[in-house]
Amino acid sequence: MMSGDRLVLQPIRRLEGTVALPGSKSLSNRALLLAALARGETRVEHALDSDDTRVMVAALRQLGVGIAGELAEGTLRVAGCGGPLPGGEHTLFLGNAGTAMRPLAAVLAGSRGRYTLEGVPRMHERPIGDLVDGLRALGAQVEYRGRDGYPPLLIAGRGLAGGLARISGTTSSQFLSALLMAAPLAAADVTVEIADRLVSWPYVRMTVALMERFGVTVEAEPPRFRTAAGQTYRSPGRFWVEGDASSASYFLAGAAITGGSVKVEGVGRTSLQGDAQFAALLERMGAKVRWAEESIEVRGGGLPLRALDADLGEMPDAAMTLAVAALFADGPTTLRGIGNWRVKETDRMAAVAAELEKLGAGVTAGEDQLTVRPPKRIRGAEIDTYDDHRMAMAFSLAACGAEPVVILDPGCVAKTFPDYFQVLAGLTVPRPVA
Repeated sequence: MMSGDRLVLQPIRRLEGTVALPGSKSLSNRALLLAALARGETRVEHALDSDDTRVMVAALRQLGVGIAGELAEGTLRVAGCGGPLPGGEHTLFLGNAGTAMRPLAAVLAGSRGRYTLEGVPRMHERPIGDLVDGLRALGAQVEYRGRDGYPPLLIAGRGLAGGLARISGTTSSQFLSALLMAAPLAAADVTVEIADRLVSWPYVRMTVALMERFGVTVEAEPPRFRTAAGQTYRSPGRFWVEGDASSASYFLAGAAITGGSVKVEGVGRTSLQGDAQFAALLERMGAKVRWAEESIEVRGGGLPLRALDADLGEMPDAAMTLAVAALFADGPTTLRGIGNWRVKETDRMAAVAAELEKLGAGVTAGEDQLTVRPPKRIRGAEIDTYDDHRMAMAFSLAACGAEPVVILDPGCVAKTFPDYFQVLAGLTVPRPVA
């Protein structure tokens, strides 16, 4: 039962059915930006209608990019600029959308104009220093308008010279992706070198693949990435956004936990998204998985799930789903490679640990890992969501226990999946009332 700022989830007996996934947020915002930079018109289909994509569309329109259609209609026609975005002086409000703030900062540094980029208070707490250092190395003029290393930013766009940028890759792969997407705007070749360890490599692989779809080749030989000068983005004509693999994880995990059967459509074995491999973790935990080109089906093998010790560095969003699924395992589950949880929409390391403990779990958080010791019985609890869409969706799975769970501020799912709870309800077979 939903009442304004709280949603009561009654105990879920089983999840059964098929889900047509909404489009991927990461793919949607990347495709919209590349379409804006490309020569020719691009028809972007199945783009996600959410807070983050609306922020990107609004920013591009404010900058002068012609975009016909609305996200709610499922298709946008983007009239590409055939190069840098239009100039001028603009203040862009980008909410808490990292997939808009980071790449737009890089692309606008390669354009000609004066741009202020700002967001909600949490965005001003999310680091961006590694990206700014990289842009400055390529000739950009970027200033911090508040605390050094964090938005808001003032960009005096005058084009990028090119050259070599050495940056850290341990905080976010979005910094590397942003530099790569802006690289074709530079006057000379651009080489980006990761000075340490790169997190979330599949997202960079996704970026490189999309750039190739839009006609630009990146020589990717980690830790070095080189983009030759003289390349121009070209519209592929039509670009279909595959389903969001992070969102798929909740339904697939729910099937594994409850012994149900759920098929997600729109993402499959050929997905560009690293989170699509989450289903392989469920298989290790005892579920049965059927892979197809554009779908994944999971059948639960019965409780308890088998405990895991796994590196989730390539799927940090889906790692939150695993943390909640660990409540139903036969022993402690350890998630590794998740240190960058701390700089997401909230400090997810602290938030996940706090909410799991409410449910009765024992939790040990380290610098880069989290161990979850399942309770004998999952307690009912009110789950704080910290204005973080993935906290709300991941912790909905706690209702697969024997007691009701209350999700506070359920509307925060609008960031990526506005009708998540309606879709979940459509799959739910409730437990019988005693």
